[in-house]
Amino acid sequence: MRYSKTLRCLTTLALPAAILMGCSNRPGIAVNERQTVVMDSPVLTAGIVADNPSIADASGRVMATSVLSNSQTTPVTVHYRFYWYDNQGLDIRPFEQPRTITVAPNSDAEIYSINGNLDAKRVRLHLFL
Repeated sequence: MRYSKTLRCLTTLALPAAILMGCSNRPGIAVNERQTVVMDSPVLTAGIVADNPSIADASGRVMATSVLSNSQTTPVTVHYRFYWYDNQGLDIRPFEQPRTITVAPNSDAEIYSINGNLDAKRVRLHLFL
């Protein structure tokens, strides 16, 4: 008898909580729109700054571009990778391999990524040395 009372009490508390957990205003994983560029701290120390990636249509594919700026008087070699996401914030696979670019002193360089998956709607750029 005691166990059935406890079970009934737990069910009474758990059912509304389970229903509320199922309610959300947007399905999927939240992707922070303000964090589209992720840089390891040595990249900043080396004098590299990156623009937020912009996304455009590229002949039936999706292309993301970003401009890297080098404020130093020496060239800086940077590794980078674009990560693509769908509208729900889920990864678009396969992940592309990291790429490398050397940004000349006191200049800019444009980097890009092209994705053939039309579900790709968001992108995040990761820079590292």
